[in-house]
Amino acid sequence: MVQFVDLKAQHDSLRRELFDAITNVIDNSAFIMGPAIKELEKNFADFCGCKHAIGCSSGTSALNLALWAIEVGPEDEVITIPHTFIATTEAICVRGAKPVFVDIDPATYTMDMSKLEAAITPKTKAIIPVHLYGHPTDMDPLLAIAKKHGLKVIEDCAQAHGAEYKGRRVGTMGDIGCFSFFPGKNIGAMGDAGAMTTNDDKLAVKLNKLRNHGRLGKYEHEMIGYNERIDNLQAAILNVKLPHLNDWNALRRKHAAEYAEALDGAGVGLPSVADGCLPVYHLFVIRHPDRDGLQKFLKEKGIATGVHYPLPLHMQPAHSDLGYKEGDFPETEKASKEIISLPMYPEMTAKMVSEVAEAIKEFSS
Repeated sequence: MVQFVDLKAQHDSLRRELFDAITNVIDNSAFIMGPAIKELEKNFADFCGCKHAIGCSSGTSALNLALWAIEVGPEDEVITIPHTFIATTEAICVRGAKPVFVDIDPATYTMDMSKLEAAITPKTKAIIPVHLYGHPTDMDPLLAIAKKHGLKVIEDCAQAHGAEYKGRRVGTMGDIGCFSFFPGKNIGAMGDAGAMTTNDDKLAVKLNKLRNHGRLGKYEHEMIGYNERIDNLQAAILNVKLPHLNDWNALRRKHAAEYAEALDGAGVGLPSVADGCLPVYHLFVIRHPDRDGLQKFLKEKGIATGVHYPLPLHMQPAHSDLGYKEGDFPETEKASKEIISLPMYPEMTAKMVSEVAEAIKEFSS
């Protein structure tokens, strides 16, 4: 049997350090806005290569707070892709704004830059590129278009901790980067947690206030905010894991290379890597014309898989009010019918990769 992800294997290797970090939080009764949060924020800013990191309660709240900070509201439009998790558009809708979609590049599953400018209207306030599956969006043309039209850029980095675009880590190129520390991410908490990154000093102060009831001190509230703080316990756990993240990402790239070699000529579409990009393979996604048959076959072989994502956002019932229809984003719709995510985590072995690849070749033969 090959699991889709094995968090226990990761936690077993860090068990003593994790217990010590958790015990320290308990012993000091530092549960809300404690010292581990400041430590994590410094460490994560250093990891990303930016001036500021601000912890928050989840990746979804990071997106919401980022849009709030740049004053997205009713009557505004925010451009993103329809091939991503709904949290990206939920945050837009929570602010009262309208999501506007741009189709994906079929090679990288990120925003197709040739279609971006046509989606901009006088109501457009911001662009959210999604670094999906751990592969960076083509940021240079996106940033040039955003600058030309006076638009803000919020990077959705929920699946891309440590991914690089032309030597720059994701979350450092736009106005704000938004990260999720959901347990199954490349670095995960033991519950929900997230962070925002920025090089803008004023935005950093504003984000700090917004996530904590509009305040920096205890009882002086300078603005309306909300309770979107990261737990000190989760920050302590993440501080144990963060020093290992570069090595974990390197192992993911190693397994991706093993998959690519083993599946060459197996009749499946393999992930592409764009020039200048260093992906971190949060997911290893292949394509097959009989995706559902392949997934069923692998399940019978004891191999767990996933589909990210089977129903594009423009076809979700929750977004029926946007007026999109089937056929509006053909690359996204084609991908949603063919993609399948294979097991991918640092603790995998070459034997596991080989077992998955052999089963796929058996199905395709």
